[in-house]
Amino acid sequence: MLETPSETNKKTALAFDVAWEQLLDDSNFISVFLSDVLEEYIQKQRWYGGKASKLKYIELSEYFRIQQKEEVYYGLILEVNFVEAFYQHYFLPIAFVTDESFAEKDRILPISIQDNYGYIIDAVNLEAFRKLAFERILTAEPVDRTKVRYHKSALLEDTAYESSRFMGLEQSNTSIIYNDSCVLKFFRRIYSDKNPDYEMSRYLSEKQEFENTPPYLGSINIVDSEKDIITIALMQKMIPNKGDAWDYMLKEFQRIFKAFDDKKLNIKDIPKTEQFLKLNISDIPPILIDWVGLDYLKKIQKLAKRTAEMHTALGSEFEEMAFAPAHYNGDYEVWLKNRLLYQFQNRLNTVENNLHKLDGMALELAEEFLDKKNSIRKRFVNFDWTKLKGQRIRVHGDYHLGQILVKDNDFYILDFEGEPESTIRDRKVKQPPLKDVAGLFRSFHYAIYTTIFNQYKDNSHEFFAAAELLYDYTVGIFLGTYITKVRDANLNIGYNQERIFLLKYALLEKAVYELGYELNSRPKWAIIPLKGISNIINN
Repeated sequence: MLETPSETNKKTALAFDVAWEQLLDDSNFISVFLSDVLEEYIQKQRWYGGKASKLKYIELSEYFRIQQKEEVYYGLILEVNFVEAFYQHYFLPIAFVTDESFAEKDRILPISIQDNYGYIIDAVNLEAFRKLAFERILTAEPVDRTKVRYHKSALLEDTAYESSRFMGLEQSNTSIIYNDSCVLKFFRRIYSDKNPDYEMSRYLSEKQEFENTPPYLGSINIVDSEKDIITIALMQKMIPNKGDAWDYMLKEFQRIFKAFDDKKLNIKDIPKTEQFLKLNISDIPPILIDWVGLDYLKKIQKLAKRTAEMHTALGSEFEEMAFAPAHYNGDYEVWLKNRLLYQFQNRLNTVENNLHKLDGMALELAEEFLDKKNSIRKRFVNFDWTKLKGQRIRVHGDYHLGQILVKDNDFYILDFEGEPESTIRDRKVKQPPLKDVAGLFRSFHYAIYTTIFNQYKDNSHEFFAAAELLYDYTVGIFLGTYITKVRDANLNIGYNQERIFLLKYALLEKAVYELGYELNSRPKWAIIPLKGISNIINN
């Protein structure tokens, strides 16, 4: 008689004669689980960020119970070590289930615990775990001194658990929607400190009452063996929306370039504007308004206003040192230059090794990048803090159109984790607010060129001049509103020449950063950051 798959699995499953509540204390289980099981499992997960490196081994850095009365799950902090001599930490909650039909695609390990056969799975796949996490935040004590610290905001209304579901495909985290009204984001890649997204969300909601970000509702932090506070989950109110500003702007640019094509506009008939010149709608030529539409220009002004309000809120603190504004100094200059020169050398090597993947205009721009490497490096070195009079504040750090939601003709800013390549320390360094503005401008540049490449592949060159004109006017309209708003709020972002210097500096930094991603992931798109770099160094 042939055995069924489950009978075969039961015979081959690892067996342990300890209760689930003591399993993590069993050294034999830990040894097998880390070396034979997790190494294979973790590399298949979307949230695993080490796919470009070679995994050496995994250690269990920390574990803790996530429980409610007799219901027990484990949270694991995994230290993933790589052959290239660095490591990353990941959060993995685990559960033990005995239902044969459950989580067939998400099983980590078949196992027998005290003759109970089942599977260890990622606990987020289990509704009972998701319900427990929600209820622990909902019933959190005002002051929690335990190892696993749950926190509830005053904005989180007392309500019963009704439902939970995954938000959708995510790369680096796992977000759960509860009762169709709030979102709990489990951070997968973690750091030995409070997550910036948690810090910024809580500060903006509770201290500044900034309305254009998802309100902070609660969180889960742990205190590790070194007494560091580590954020593993953040709960925020769900913002019903029409999607993110990236998709919204792509549709806008598709409409704008179709109008350019349909109207048979001659780009020479549209007056140019000086780059970084502050503009109001009254400064815009009627022919350009007729082309792009008045509503588009007003949307850019609205986004500029929300960005200014975010920076004003982040620059309004004078008690909490983590958020109090700071002036430029020598330490910041050294930190900035060391960071950027290292990154720039990395990008130079990447360009040299990937030239064979480029052709046409992209190849010309890449060769220009290499030819002018000394000039670009000099621009990074020429940061002189003594000439800067503005303030540095905590900033978003990874500000682009994909981090902004669109709702009812308004914009809501989210995801304050910071730049993915940066260390947790670097993400919390106070920066010029214009670094965020430059990130958004680079995102506009991307969306404009993405539209051209997607819609007008055969004759894209004739649209490049229109693209640069549209970009310059978009930047001008944004700056006209943004600078007025931050000035009115007494946030010091420097005098005019200082602002232009910082914008150019941050734009160049961002475009160089983007270049590495594009050459490694989608070389045909490298033309976009290369064009951005060319615009800056040739202006």
